[in-house]
Amino acid sequence: MRLTDDDRALPPQRSSRSKKGRTRETGKSHGFIFRLVKWCFVLAIWGAIAVAGYVGYVALRMPQASTWDIPQRPPNVRIIDRNGFLIANRGTTGGEALSLKEMSPWIPKAVVAIEDRRFYDHYGVDPIGIARAMVTNIIHSRSKQGGSTLTQQLAKNLFLSPDRTLERKVQEALLALWLEHKYTKDQILEMYLNRVYLGSGAYGVEAASRRYFGKSAKDVDLMEAATLAGLLKAPSRLSPARDPKAANDRAKLVLAAMKEEGMVNDREVAMAEAEPMARPQSYWTGSENYVADQVVQQLPFLIGETDKDIVVETTLDMTLERAAEEAIRTQISENGDKRNVSQGALVSIDKSGAIRAMVGGVDYAQSQFNRATDAKRQPGSTFKPFVYLAALEAGRTPNTIRNDAPVRIGNWTPRNYGGKYMGEVTLTTALSHSLNSVAAQLIMEVGTDKVIEVAHRLGIHSALSDNASIALGTSEVSLLELTGAFVPFANGGYKPQLRLISKVEDTNGKTIYDFGEITANRVVEPDIVGMMNAMLEQTVENGTARKAAIDRPAAGKTGTSQDFRDAWFIGYTTDYVTGIWFGNDDGHPMKTISGGSLPVRAWKSYMTVAEKSLPVLPLPGNYNLQNAVPGGNDILPESEQPSTTPYPAPPPEPGSGDDYWASRPAVDVGAQTQPVQTKKRSFFDFLRGR
Repeated sequence: MRLTDDDRALPPQRSSRSKKGRTRETGKSHGFIFRLVKWCFVLAIWGAIAVAGYVGYVALRMPQASTWDIPQRPPNVRIIDRNGFLIANRGTTGGEALSLKEMSPWIPKAVVAIEDRRFYDHYGVDPIGIARAMVTNIIHSRSKQGGSTLTQQLAKNLFLSPDRTLERKVQEALLALWLEHKYTKDQILEMYLNRVYLGSGAYGVEAASRRYFGKSAKDVDLMEAATLAGLLKAPSRLSPARDPKAANDRAKLVLAAMKEEGMVNDREVAMAEAEPMARPQSYWTGSENYVADQVVQQLPFLIGETDKDIVVETTLDMTLERAAEEAIRTQISENGDKRNVSQGALVSIDKSGAIRAMVGGVDYAQSQFNRATDAKRQPGSTFKPFVYLAALEAGRTPNTIRNDAPVRIGNWTPRNYGGKYMGEVTLTTALSHSLNSVAAQLIMEVGTDKVIEVAHRLGIHSALSDNASIALGTSEVSLLELTGAFVPFANGGYKPQLRLISKVEDTNGKTIYDFGEITANRVVEPDIVGMMNAMLEQTVENGTARKAAIDRPAAGKTGTSQDFRDAWFIGYTTDYVTGIWFGNDDGHPMKTISGGSLPVRAWKSYMTVAEKSLPVLPLPGNYNLQNAVPGGNDILPESEQPSTTPYPAPPPEPGSGDDYWASRPAVDVGAQTQPVQTKKRSFFDFLRGR
């Protein structure tokens, strides 16, 4: 028997149509994937070609690589005192450039950890870093990380604008590759750390370290380095001077990044985080900044423009500067509110003309206006020594007698403070007790032009009004010039050139400017210097500056302008001449603050420090008030002694003839004057403290 095909048991057969359809569908699927891969590959090739073409286009628009050069870093001006201590850094950067080996090792580690962990592994552009940043930003749906390397950031800072454009990013990448080819990693990192902006006007880690921590970048610790590195994300917003907490929080993130990279251990992180937050002033503080500003103003006249870092050696003594600042601040803090005084200034000059201390205001952070050099105020009775010096040079002596009584000069009726008069007194008594009537008599005797000539000869540069009232200090002067004009009394009659800058050198030690040999011209004869010192010593011993007495010979003159608007004391020893002013910037009256109060106290506080450990020396001159003949002159020959009458005729000026007094109103001593008209005080005046 034979079975046919129809008799066999067969499995169920699928239709040929289903099998063929499946085959066609599978083929279509494989074909689609193949074509997709193929076209993606093709598009990638064309994309690469397009990118390469655009990069080439951008490269062609850039200058030739052979002409590329690192721009010169803006010069820094390092200002030091006479002993080499840093006063301040000035210039666009605000700090010196340090080598990587000089700065604290924590700084580069912190910056690499938070900004570019693969810095030592990439070639200027980091594809892995870019990819990681893209993924992170996609996950967080915002721009959380950037893919720029430190080399790219340096390229941008050196060569490019901050514009966020595709062309600029391509240029940045090309420049980064060039930097990596031309310089080592350490050189790139060093350039970056010395130029990057770190907030509050500080460029580079040295400037920022000085600004925020008051120390060099050589000495910062781990937490301080982390704070500096944290500023790179947002220098202005995260500045410790603006937001200490935000800066501290960011620094902790930097520490965490350093720990992840194995740069620090748990113990070091814990110790760093335990440090108190940095809380710098919102602006530079410290009176030495007034000096730094003054140095920067003078430099162009001494050395012109410079394109290199320089070191400026000044005459300042930072020990004395600190004592001066403390003296002014103490008086303001203790008396500011209750006595309505808000500002003070101090200048201290040695007998050679070197400025040893300068305080231009109570707080540089609040006001950068230098009241020691730029403010012009009425000096009051501190101007009287020039009147008395003119009288001595005209033949008077410290023991010459004058009648202290009400005076009328034309329509001018100067009065003594408090309206009290002492009758017949010597010029010494009149000067030490600051008697206005005698000063007015003397200026009329010797002439205003002679007094102006004497003041200018000794160092007053401001214009002085040609009228008798200048005897009482009505013409405005600066504290610096007034203090400098007293220097001849302290050094025996010589006027030296006042100076603040001694020498300027570049960082290699090459001298650019040197003040040179100290010279001075004699402006007062020795015997007259002796007389002036004998008179002005009495101001400190028993006159208006009695509270200034220290453990050595000292002299000086107090002064108070009208309505207590200005209070002065210019005092000196054989070592230093120190001038002090207190008042208000708007000229508002103080509450009965005279030259014999706050200025004298501040002077004594400062001079006690300045004179410490210096030998006790007498003032120049040997005029003896006790042995002098009252009303006479123990130095001039008898034939040349002046008259002892209350107001002798002054010697005629050349060419003046008998008309010498014709242009001057007569002096009426002991005249009946109109009582002072006092404005009636209202309750509003009482509330304002007037």
